[in-house]
Amino acid sequence: MIPIPSGVRVWIATGHTDMRCGFPSLALRVQEVLKHNPMGGGLFCFRGKRGDLLKVIWHDGQGACLFTN
Repeated sequence: MIPIPSGVRVWIATGHTDMRCGFPSLALRVQEVLKHNPMGGGLFCFRGKRGDLLKVIWHDGQGACLFTN
């Protein structure tokens, strides 16, 4: 399990996202649609069209992470 520090903000994108997107595409979506910095330390959650897939991007201060489920 990856420990997430307290105080980290979680942002959930409304609608569905193409699950073929990788970190660069999702980070661009965070910048252009959500108007936030993807490297700012927040968790950004995206769901697939059917609702059974989830992708989360997070920059922990050392590097960028892309979690999928």
